Amino acid sequence: MGLVVKKPGVLTTIQDSGRIGYMGSGFAPSGVMDRRAFIIANLLVENDPNTCAIEFALAGPTLRFTTSTFIAITGGDFSPTIDGEPVPMYSALMVKRGSILHFATPRTGAYGYVAIAGGSVRVPEVMGSRSTSLKLGIGGWHGRSLQMGDYLPFMTKNLDFLPNLGSHRIEYDATYGFGNEETIVRVVPGPQEDMFTERGVETFYSQPYEATAKCDRMGYRLDGPEIETKHGSDIISDGIAFGAIQVPSHGRPIIMLADRQTTGGYAKIGTIASVDIPKLVQCRPGSKIRFAPITVQEAQALYREEYKYFKGLAKIVRRPCADGISPRRTARRLKPILEEQARRNQAEKLWIDRS
Repeated sequence: MGLVVKKPGVLTTIQDSGRIGYMGSGFAPSGVMDRRAFIIANLLVENDPNTCAIEFALAGPTLRFTTSTFIAITGGDFSPTIDGEPVPMYSALMVKRGSILHFATPRTGAYGYVAIAGGSVRVPEVMGSRSTSLKLGIGGWHGRSLQMGDYLPFMTKNLDFLPNLGSHRIEYDATYGFGNEETIVRVVPGPQEDMFTERGVETFYSQPYEATAKCDRMGYRLDGPEIETKHGSDIISDGIAFGAIQVPSHGRPIIMLADRQTTGGYAKIGTIASVDIPKLVQCRPGSKIRFAPITVQEAQALYREEYKYFKGLAKIVRRPCADGISPRRTARRLKPILEEQARRNQAEKLWIDRS
C-alpha cells in the first residue's frame, strides 16, 4: 500500500529536516529547502513536524495512490488536481485508492511539498534522517530523486478518517510575498564582513540582485552589482551555515543552501535569517532580491515568533468541528445503546441493520 510515480517531475525527493551532527565528517545536512512549508504540511495531516515529505521543484510529479489516505500540499502554487479536479492547498485532503495527484507548472514559487498522513512513506533512516542526499547517494528513496515507475510504500496501510478534518486548513500562507516586485531577505552581517570595503557593503544592502538559472539545492547564484573587497575574498576554508552568503572573486553573491558543501574558502558577507530562507528558495530565476541587515538578537526574536506560530497552528488544526466524529466509531457506540433501548421497550429490533 503506497503510491506509484507516473511522472517524476523535477528534483522530486524525500526530505525531512536534515541530517544533523555530521558536517564535521563531511556529510552535508540536506533536508528540505522550505522548512516553513514542510512543517505546515505535516501539521495539517497531524504528523510529527519532522516526518519526511515529498519535495519537488519547478515541475511537480504525477502520483497514483494505491491506498486511501490524507495528504496536504504546501509551498508554491503548482495548480494541484486529484483525478482532474482542482484541490485547495494548505488543507488536509482525502485521496482514495486509485486516485491520481497531478501538478502543473508553478503559478507562484519554486518548491512544493506533499505530506502524507500516518507517518508518510516508508524509507530507511540513514544517520538519523530520511532526507535524500543526491551528491552522496544516501537517504530517501535509494539515495536518488524519484523516477517513473517507483513504488513507495506507506507507513500506515490505510487511513480513511482524520479527526476534526474541517479544522485542518489555513489561509494560503502570505509570508512569501508572492507577486511582489522584489523579495526582501533579512541578513545577519558577518562573519567576514570586515574583508569588504564600505562601498562593497553599501552596494550589497542597497542594490537589488537577480536570481539566475544556476539555482539548485546546493546554492543560489545571484547576478547584480559587484561587491567590492579590500584585498580579495579568499580565506582559509571554514564551516558553511544554511543561508551563508559567499562572495567569490567575481564579486557576486552565492547563497549556500540545503545540499551545500560543509566548508568553503570564500569570504561570507552575512547569513540569511532562518525565517527568511523559505522566501528566498521560493524565488524563481529572474526574481529580484534585496538584502536588509538585522542583528543576531532580532533574528532570534523572529525565530521565536515563528515557533509560537507553529505551536498555535498545531492547536488550530485540532479544534473540534462538525465533521470531527468518525461515522463508523459513532455507529459502533450507538448500536448497543439502541439495542438496550429496544429491549427495555420490548420492541422489535428488526430496524437495526446488523449487516
